[in-house]
Amino acid sequence: MVTVSTSKAYHHGDLRAALVQAGLKALEVRDIGDISLRQIAREVGVSPTAVYRHFPDKNALLSALGQAGIEQMADWQQAAADAATDEDAFAATGRAYVRWALANPALFRLVFGQCSAVSDSVFGQNNAASMLRDFAGKRAGSEAGTQRLMIQAWAVVHGLAMLMLDGQLPKDDALIDRVIDTRTLFRGQGNC
Repeated sequence: MVTVSTSKAYHHGDLRAALVQAGLKALEVRDIGDISLRQIAREVGVSPTAVYRHFPDKNALLSALGQAGIEQMADWQQAAADAATDEDAFAATGRAYVRWALANPALFRLVFGQCSAVSDSVFGQNNAASMLRDFAGKRAGSEAGTQRLMIQAWAVVHGLAMLMLDGQLPKDDALIDRVIDTRTLFRGQGNC
């Protein structure tokens, strides 16, 4: 008979980061409601009480996962903008938003549906918001126009992502490219 020790020693320089990584990995295969602090503790190899030192409850963990999701999405958007021409960079970030949502449906739903504090931060201080603000500002020409264009652009990409995630539209890259095209979508909006 082979015995397996269930108490493995965990020595890590940053337990909080390891817990967030385990939570992100869990969201790849589980729904938000199926995530638990005990399960995350098991996956990292620590006692459940160790988790509570960093996250007092599940909502605190979900908030951290949401923040990590915003950062991950911004990385996808930045890579898309960097690969695009200057004229297409704004649309490229929108297409990256939809593609990130399709690749990370549970995390996307967490970021924009479950964590109100994270959802509020979309126009706050994060890389995704900064890119949106900068691109919209270059096209709009005024503060009011910038705000309007930010909301319009976000509504289009978020709406498309939700329609695809909910099965109302096919998850089709060509459709994403056709719909999120600043040459046709925001025609005539220079100097809003």
